Formats: sequence, structure tokens, C-alpha cells
Amino acid sequence: MSVFKPPEKDFRVAEVDGKKYRLLQKRVYDLFNTSLLGLGDISQQSVPVDAIAAVFDLQGFTNFCKQIEPHLSVPRFLNEFLGWLLGQIKEEMTHKQYGEEVHLYGPLPFLVKFLGDGLLVIWDASAMRDVARRNVLLAAKEICTAYARNFLPTILKEIVDPPPALRCGLARGTVYSVGDGNDFVGSCINMAARLEKLPGVTFAFNKRGFELKEPELESTEFFCKAIVVKKVAIRGIGHGELIGILKKEFESLKSADKKLFLDP
Repeated sequence: MSVFKPPEKDFRVAEVDGKKYRLLQKRVYDLFNTSLLGLGDISQQSVPVDAIAAVFDLQGFTNFCKQIEPHLSVPRFLNEFLGWLLGQIKEEMTHKQYGEEVHLYGPLPFLVKFLGDGLLVIWDASAMRDVARRNVLLAAKEICTAYARNFLPTILKEIVDPPPALRCGLARGTVYSVGDGNDFVGSCINMAARLEKLPGVTFAFNKRGFELKEPELESTEFFCKAIVVKKVAIRGIGHGELIGILKKEFESLKSADKKLFLDP
């Protein structure tokens, strides 16, 4: 992505028909085109990828930006938060380091995109086993928990009223490349974005494409004991989507919000 901001030297003041105009050079004017999007050749055919999309969203980020002198607080917060979040993704996906080599629970994401109030993170799920896909869900849940437990208490000493919670929605599906593969689109991205906005929960995933129960594997214990599967209406997608949310968060919901989460 590029910023279109012609310098003053590309303008000149000229008089035309007795009126003065500030004119931009035509060669610079012509630079305002699709190349600014940083997508490469957008006429290329899309390449489908089996993927897991996660949307991490900072709760209350809009109000945080409305505080006095936001130019002093917002960049500093984002610098700390974005570095922390990417570091957490690496940490949660790391099983063990062996000298200069690292053994991972699953692949690192192939796309991380800043959305203004959070991040879109996409993993290639095509070669993942079921356990690796579950590890991605576990990593996202742990990151949301770590924000409240570790990051927030630290940043509160530096920044006034930072976003109080980090939310995450995840979904598996097919994403399609745009241009040279610098960006992707797909319904699972939309699903993940809808899930992170469900009321009263900080972590939710669409059950489609995830095998939660596999005998004698440690990661399945979490999904059996800490996750509850509910049926919900997802705006613009469907009225009976099966999703997984944290059992403790569901039990803490207000009565009105609980009615949105039906038993399958």
C-alpha cells in the first residue's frame, strides 16, 4: 500500500482566463491508480487457499482514539501492542527451540494485515493436521487471555484508558488471492469478523472445518471441558451457524445475550 501525497514542487500556480489555479502536474496526476493499493497485477486469476482466518479486535479502540491529544497516545499504544501481538503469535505457535531452529505446533501465519483497530491473521490450513488446526484456536484464545492478564496491566502504567480487552473470531474456509497474492478475500474472513463482535464473548470460532474431539490428545481436553458449542445467527451469513465459545464466558452472559446462543 502506498500513500499518494504529491510534494509542493509538483504544483504550480498559474493564471487561466484571468483566474488563478493551483495546478498539479499531469504525470503526477496519472500516478493515482491501482498501483497505490500494493496488490500487483489485479487482473491475475485468483489462487484458492484452504485457510484459517482470525480477526483480532481491540474493544473500545474508537473511544480510546477520542481522548485528548490522541496523537501522543495512539501511536505509542499501537507500537507496543502490534509488537506484542506478533510476538505472542510466535510464542504460542512455538513448541521448542533447538539451538538456531524452532519446532512449531503449526505453521506461522502467511498474512498479517492491520485493520485500523486490530489485525487480520491468516494461516494456510491445507497441509495442517486436525491437531495443528486446534493449536491455532488455542493460540488465539491464549493471546486474548494474555492481553488482559499481562499486556493490559503493563500498558496501563504508560497509556491512559487503553482498550480494555482483545477479542478474536476465527473461521476456516477458502480464501482467494488478489493480484500478486499480497491480499486475500473470502467468506471465512467475513465470518471471523462477525464472530469477534458477538456480545459478551472475547473468543469465538466457527465449528465448520475443525475436528474438536480426538482420543488421547491433550489439546482435546480443553475443547471438551472449556468450550461450549452453540447455534447462533450470523448477520449476512446464516441463521444457524455452530460456533464454539468459552463456557465461562457463556455462563457470565446477561440473560438477554444468552438468548442469542441456542443449543444445537
